[in-house]
Amino acid sequence: MSEPTSPFPAALEWKPQPQPRVWIIQPPRERWWLCILLLAATFLSTLVVGARIYANFAAHQPAFSFNDDSISLFPVEWMWQAPARLMHGISFSLTLMFILLAHEMGHYLYARHYRVYATPPFFIPFPSLIGTLGAFIRIKGPIPNRTALFDIGIAGPIAGFVPSCAAVLMGLSLSHPLVLSNTPLEIGPGFPLAFHLAARLLHLNVPLASLSLHPIAVAGWVGMFATALNLLPGGQLDGGHILFSVFPKLHRWVSLAVVFALVPLAKYCWIGWLLWAVVLWLTSRHPPIPSRPDISTTRKWLAVCAVAILVFAFTPAPITRDSGREKWPDIRDGSRETLHDLRDGVRHLLHRK
Repeated sequence: MSEPTSPFPAALEWKPQPQPRVWIIQPPRERWWLCILLLAATFLSTLVVGARIYANFAAHQPAFSFNDDSISLFPVEWMWQAPARLMHGISFSLTLMFILLAHEMGHYLYARHYRVYATPPFFIPFPSLIGTLGAFIRIKGPIPNRTALFDIGIAGPIAGFVPSCAAVLMGLSLSHPLVLSNTPLEIGPGFPLAFHLAARLLHLNVPLASLSLHPIAVAGWVGMFATALNLLPGGQLDGGHILFSVFPKLHRWVSLAVVFALVPLAKYCWIGWLLWAVVLWLTSRHPPIPSRPDISTTRKWLAVCAVAILVFAFTPAPITRDSGREKWPDIRDGSRETLHDLRDGVRHLLHRK
């Protein structure tokens, strides 16, 4: 039998062509060891602070009491004298870390759902009023569309707000009235609308400012505060992502409006708003995201729910007796001194030349 021949001319016969190389980019290795190390350090720092908060609660004192005869801000020596006191900080530490973890896992799981590479949550231990600076994840992959951006942005605040509400209800039910003292309080928590609604549901007959808060209630207050900060509609906060998903053309202008609104709040309510005004100013431009397709109507209603959560969790003065009204002259005078020093330095350099 003769060999089969092709019915096509030789010029039309298929010849193997060199194929382009396909590069498979492997995601970077996740540093789980660092996550676990920071998690353990944050658990320890919040445990120390939680023990101090519980000691104030047991003495019917304010949660953030720092009078001369009270425990210090981060009482390491006090804890070293009796390590068993750490057990009293478990309720605060576990509640707060669960709220923060729920918030970040909401972002992380939705990022994985849309195949966007994101790091696991990183906790930040810090010897502060609450023992931590919160937690965060880093999104290192491109976000495909506005729908993915919206879902990733709103998942965290919702996931953190729900356990915060539960902590507020449980913590307020366990709180008891203060024992009044003659020493005025230096600082205290300002209560958002969610606290007042919870107090009404629990039929509390005393004002919130007259309560010695249980550590679980303090953890719920921190969760509300963190939710409100993240939902500020600007920059690259969660609220900024939601805003960009719904109204991408208005994002920069709303961000700048929020910056200018935070400045008087810093002067008359809480000096910390000045820091957040600077953060929003530096991150007022959002990274570009494909504008099509548009988000669904259901997600637009969820954006309205996000605004409602912000209303329930936000308070103009989260830390009372720490407004900028007293500190503003010092800041102003310090800024003037800095400008004078810079001017004198420039004149000195010019004179040398």
